[in-house]
Amino acid sequence: MSTFLFDKIVFGPVSSRRLGVSLGINLLPVNRKVCNFNCIYCECGLTQGKDIKGEKLPSRQQVYEALESSLVEMKKNGRAPDVITYAGNGEPTMHPEFPGIIDDSILLRDKYFPGAKIAVLSNSTLITRPAVREALLKVDSNILKLDSAFDNTILSHNQPNVKIDTEKLINDLASFKGRLIIQTLFVKGVFQGRTIDNTTPAELEAWLSALTKIRPSEVMIYTISRDTPEGGKLKKVALEELKRIAAMVNELGIKTQVSG
Repeated sequence: MSTFLFDKIVFGPVSSRRLGVSLGINLLPVNRKVCNFNCIYCECGLTQGKDIKGEKLPSRQQVYEALESSLVEMKKNGRAPDVITYAGNGEPTMHPEFPGIIDDSILLRDKYFPGAKIAVLSNSTLITRPAVREALLKVDSNILKLDSAFDNTILSHNQPNVKIDTEKLINDLASFKGRLIIQTLFVKGVFQGRTIDNTTPAELEAWLSALTKIRPSEVMIYTISRDTPEGGKLKKVALEELKRIAAMVNELGIKTQVSG
């Protein structure tokens, strides 16, 4: 059940399965995960609390300085990032200064590595907040989670600490009018005595219907790659099956990226 946390504001660069050479940014505490989801497969472990109030978060200025320092070092070493990625120990859009931090990162990217992209990995829960939505529309890769089109599956896989209405979520994702990437993690196994599987025909039919409505620019399809809080009870989905799912998405005229 070994999981890990990012112990600094800027980490990497690392080689990402989906993004290439990624310089990661963690806007959350370095000693615990803070998220309004409690995904059973999360590599950062289980969520100890959803409330960000009172947490020691890096300030906007600290993020700016840490990012600039890393970019200067990469410039000196002749290594360019493919992407600057907001991820880290939970949900990055929960940071109260998230919109301003995104503005800063665009300025620094343009100054040091104008060819790099800026990406945000989000669980989609705060996309209706105007400032968060505006910030997400500024980045190159607005990557938003949708693991299922069924409420019950999201409740079991993602264990949200906020109310999730999947139909409304799909409509909110569709309101981005294609300026988003959907990320979906497929997993099988057992959790608290219940079968876990979002690859069934019923799951895929509903998920594909949601994608037809959302019309994202791309869909990232992947599965677990590291230890999870549930240890060996959760299983990877075979690469061949992920490719089969991707082919269904391609038939909708939507580009896919598969990471096994």
